Amino acid sequence: MDVKTKLPVVIGVLLLPATLFAAPSPMQEGLWEISTAMNMPGMPYKIPPTKVTHCYTKEELKDNKKVVPQQKNDCKITDMTNSGSKVTWKMVCTGKNASKGEGEIIYKGATAYEGSMKMETQGMVMTSKYKARRLGDCK
Repeated sequence: MDVKTKLPVVIGVLLLPATLFAAPSPMQEGLWEISTAMNMPGMPYKIPPTKVTHCYTKEELKDNKKVVPQQKNDCKITDMTNSGSKVTWKMVCTGKNASKGEGEIIYKGATAYEGSMKMETQGMVMTSKYKARRLGDCK
């Protein structure tokens, strides 16, 4: 699989919603903006940053799994920790696009967080860095 074929798979995996563990998030409910910047050394072009918004409800924030980026399907979270304002995890994905990775989120109070995730697949490494901030109440 060449770089152009691998890239959409890796990007899609890094932007999927979370499924991690049942610990409450310190985030305040409301409308959030999440900015993601990805880097993959050796790429012939720079991957443009993305911004998405999401309205987090009280129900969603009862569990960090609604916040932490994660793979789907054939991926399994291992070595999860939630210590104070920091959540870390490791991940192993099997199947056609086998990969492994790790990530962290550091909450900056109830209205912001920063984090990063590093994934390795077929000899390639992609790092994503993200920042999120609460914009206000949901409409």
